Amino acid sequence: MELKATSLGKHLAQHPYNRVRLLTAGIEVSGDRHEYLIPFNQLLAINCKRGLVWGELEFVLPGDKVVRLHGTEWGDTQRFYHHLSLNWQRWSEEMSIISASVLQEQLDAISHLTSGERWFKREDVEQLQARLREALIALPLPHQRMTSFDNCRENWLLCQSWLAEGEKRRDEINARFTDVMLERYADFFRDVESSPLNPSQARAVVNGETTLLVLAGAGSGKTSVLVARAGWLLARGEASAEQILLLAFGRQAAQEMDQRVEERLHTTEMTARTFHALALHIIQQGGRKVPVVSELESDTSARHRLLIEAWRQQCREKKAQAKGWRQWLEEELLWTIPEGDFWQDEKLARRLAPRLERWLGLMRMHGGSQAGMIASCPEACRDNFQKRIKLMSPILKAWKSALKAQDAVDFSGLIHQAVNVLDKGRFVSPWKHILVDEFQDISPQRAALLAALRRQNTHTTLFAVGDDWQAIYRFSGAELGLTTSFSHHFGAGDLCALDTTYRFNDRIGDIANRFIQQNPQQLAKPLNSLTRGDKKSLLLLPEDQLDALLDKLSGFATSQQRILVLGRYHYLRPSALEKASTRWPKLNIDFMTIHASKGQQADYVIILGLRDGKEGFPAPARESVIEQALLPQPEDYPNAEERRLLYVALTRARHRVWLLYDKEAPSVFVDELEHLGVPAVRKP
Repeated sequence: MELKATSLGKHLAQHPYNRVRLLTAGIEVSGDRHEYLIPFNQLLAINCKRGLVWGELEFVLPGDKVVRLHGTEWGDTQRFYHHLSLNWQRWSEEMSIISASVLQEQLDAISHLTSGERWFKREDVEQLQARLREALIALPLPHQRMTSFDNCRENWLLCQSWLAEGEKRRDEINARFTDVMLERYADFFRDVESSPLNPSQARAVVNGETTLLVLAGAGSGKTSVLVARAGWLLARGEASAEQILLLAFGRQAAQEMDQRVEERLHTTEMTARTFHALALHIIQQGGRKVPVVSELESDTSARHRLLIEAWRQQCREKKAQAKGWRQWLEEELLWTIPEGDFWQDEKLARRLAPRLERWLGLMRMHGGSQAGMIASCPEACRDNFQKRIKLMSPILKAWKSALKAQDAVDFSGLIHQAVNVLDKGRFVSPWKHILVDEFQDISPQRAALLAALRRQNTHTTLFAVGDDWQAIYRFSGAELGLTTSFSHHFGAGDLCALDTTYRFNDRIGDIANRFIQQNPQQLAKPLNSLTRGDKKSLLLLPEDQLDALLDKLSGFATSQQRILVLGRYHYLRPSALEKASTRWPKLNIDFMTIHASKGQQADYVIILGLRDGKEGFPAPARESVIEQALLPQPEDYPNAEERRLLYVALTRARHRVWLLYDKEAPSVFVDELEHLGVPAVRKP
């Protein structure tokens, strides 16, 4: 069937199209020079209009496109429109039956996927949405018409909601799953640890996302969550003990976790490892030669002797190198260097040894060539860095020679070798689940080892527990961004927070939380306390009042209560503690640096050294160009890590904290704490 414009209509309309022809499942609109084929599966609407004399047909297409035919005789136009509409509607009804079947099939598949008792992961949603898009693309009807058909409308809208609100639906499914699990496994969550898990802890344990970061504030029970998570995987049959890898950063922490697992889960088949122990295991299993870790790694004195001897030999044999070292130490570190053969000075050597150790460690951790280190250095300090690397080169060479002589490796070499073994496929990871403690302390090198393990087994889950508020080890290579930008580095996943602390009272918690969150780059999280404190829970006190404070404590603190005296540096140990055993014999007093106090707790905490200046707190930046080039870049916020260090100190205390400051040159933190509501008193 065909409809044409009249001769006069064609002449007056001056339109590219003047005739339309009905096809099997479409129409062809054409003119003297143009032709347009419109299949029914692209046709959204047909409109028939009457002008003053002639008829007009409109064919509405996707993308707001309209094709028009003008100048047709009105009666012919009506008849063609009626015939075309019948054919189009008949075709549409047939196609709606096919479309309804496709939609129902997709919803049945979604129902099957979401009805089981399991965690619905992000990757599940992505796969579901990909399959849904593929199916909808193949529908015979235009998507804009789907709601016009009673047999398609509801299912079409349901499918669209999965595409538009997949994350919301995932959250709803997982919330229902979690509630069911917490009720069904109530006995497990009550008994798995010595105290029942609270709701935020239990929900973290149940979360089955492939990549999960659990923010565990000070005293919130992170070890309980790690142990419970391992127990949950066993109880649900999601993994055997051999398929669960527990990782800690220190040997003592790993041993404590082993003991906790044995006590609470009653198994010895699951062993916590340090990253270095893990690397050694991987190399042993997949390497051609079993490595031996150098004794230098466990002997600080021997390590320092080796480094200082290499440094002295360099200065002794090459005057230009000695001059370079003098310039480095005087101009960059602002040290006072003796005249003459300064490298023979024992005091200077003792002071320099830990610096050499740190610089060497950063170079070894980088793992690349010296040219690679220089190339990756920020341009602003590259020339200076190149000079320092040349001075360090003989020391690095001496270190490597010592390792070769022992036929051994160091810790950095272990991890680099392990990543190499994994990437070459000589070791296939047996672990389905990796659980990491103190994740905020992770370095790029350790992160690379985790990534290599997950490349080996792409279904491996990562359950990381840490607290970016307590990230205080950048100087040893830890990169805070690996925690604060967790999903960027380890893949899209969930983040949940443990919301209750069992250590300090709400007054300490309120001040500490507000103090740390002055830095907007710290992740926001709730951390509520179970006990109430008062304004005396935190006090600012002049530093000359330490003896008076200990006198007062001796009047009410019991011998079972621990008093922790914390300093920014070892040498800040107050001389008053030398007489503690006789003057305050009943007080249980310990002194340690704030860094060493991480993981510790006490009833009462005394924080020393809140003063301004070179040896003050916050400590001024004293990084060499080596640290500037090889350590992760610091945040663009004043005293960011020093702020976290004070937060760690504050949150060691159960009951009360005294912050001792210099009245003549107080720390910038003193004024800030006063603004947060911490009272300053003259006497304890």
